Amino acid sequence: MTAALSVPVSVSAKNKNEDRLGKLLPLRKLGRTNEYVTMLGAGGFHVGWTTERDAQEVIEAALEGGVRFFDTAESYSNGTSEERYGKFLTPKYRDLIFLMSKTTGKDAAKVREHLEGTLRRLKTDHLDLYQVHAIQTPSDVDSRIEAGVLEVLLKAKEEGKIRHIGFTGHQNPYAHLRMLERTKESDIFDTVLMPVNVLDQSYFSFTHNVIPPALERNMGILAIKSLADGRFFAKKERANWVTDDPIIPNYMSIKEAMYFVWSLPVTVLISGNENATFMREKIELARNFEKFTEAEKIALIEKVKMKAADGKIEYFKKKEA
Repeated sequence: MTAALSVPVSVSAKNKNEDRLGKLLPLRKLGRTNEYVTMLGAGGFHVGWTTERDAQEVIEAALEGGVRFFDTAESYSNGTSEERYGKFLTPKYRDLIFLMSKTTGKDAAKVREHLEGTLRRLKTDHLDLYQVHAIQTPSDVDSRIEAGVLEVLLKAKEEGKIRHIGFTGHQNPYAHLRMLERTKESDIFDTVLMPVNVLDQSYFSFTHNVIPPALERNMGILAIKSLADGRFFAKKERANWVTDDPIIPNYMSIKEAMYFVWSLPVTVLISGNENATFMREKIELARNFEKFTEAEKIALIEKVKMKAADGKIEYFKKKEA
């Protein structure tokens, strides 16, 4: 563990801990912004592909349980995730939530198109966070910047359509480092989204390569794939693979996996849930969270490192140049 990863996350003691819907989950400061957001976020990918009834119930369970951070993207089920938020979330609760979306656009025109479509589907006039989504390689970063993607985001911020700007990716930590390098002078990014989990520590690690420089720039860290996108389970139908040697439950519990992530300096752990039961389970874990000691984190890393050595890696990571 590096020293940077041991820094405790700033948790608000001065901000409100409830609103008109009830008690909020614990809040964490979003980097250099003045925002305090719930430590658990509702993932939008699952909201898009599950049934509409389940999506509505997930949204309602999240709100009831104190979640106020909602993630989505225009690419999730061809806009269905955003449409469902626009139907079940924003009409009544826009004033209570921190709402983020993302664009996979590779040039200025496509990003503008995505942003306008996102605002329309979400039925809102602004986003709290908008992100350059799914950067893949250093060269991908270079091409998007050269195609004017960042200028579109800066203009949209000036126009009040977005409040904060971030970027995301899950394939290659060196793409993230290139984005940080290319924007060092302008420093336009408030957040960075990446995979953070126990297995990430051992292979092509975002945690070790990206979190420290992002913290140096006081960026909010948004964690995804805390369960390695299902890699910790025996079967994941939608990802088209099956394993007879899952890490969970043979090596650690879902509780341990999530508590490990929350014990790092992340602002929000974004969790995808296809039904309300799963959402409520994650909410209960957040409410009862106890930070792991450094020794406990290291012990968990060592426990699963053997699986990484045997080739048990996160399938979504790719080493393209």
